[in-house]
Amino acid sequence: MSIYSTPSLPPLPADEITEVLMQTDTCRVERILSWGQTSPDGFWYDQDEDEWVVLLQGEAELDFGHERVRLQTGQSYMIPAHARHRVTYTSAQPPCIWLCVFSKTK
Repeated sequence: MSIYSTPSLPPLPADEITEVLMQTDTCRVERILSWGQTSPDGFWYDQDEDEWVVLLQGEAELDFGHERVRLQTGQSYMIPAHARHRVTYTSAQPPCIWLCVFSKTK
C-alpha cells in the first residue's frame, strides 16, 4: 500500500449533513455537505435571515424563480432575507461543501 493512498470512506447517509459551527443572537455559521440532494418538488426557502453562501467544493445551482444561479468551487452568493429560493442541483462527485453565514438584525 502506498503512503499516498486514500483510505476508503464509509458510505454517506441519505440526507445531507448540516453542522452549526457558531451561533449568536444575530449570526449563525453552518457547514453543509450535499451529494446530489435538492429541494423537494414545490418547496421554496423563505428565510427571515440574510444568507451568504460560499461553495468550498463541488457545484450547485440555486433557483430564484426568475433566475438560476450556478455556483462552482470558490464562488459565493448573497441571498437576502425573504428571497424565495430552492436548490435544484448539487454535485455528487465531488460532494458539495457549503459554508453558510446567516445574519439578522435585531
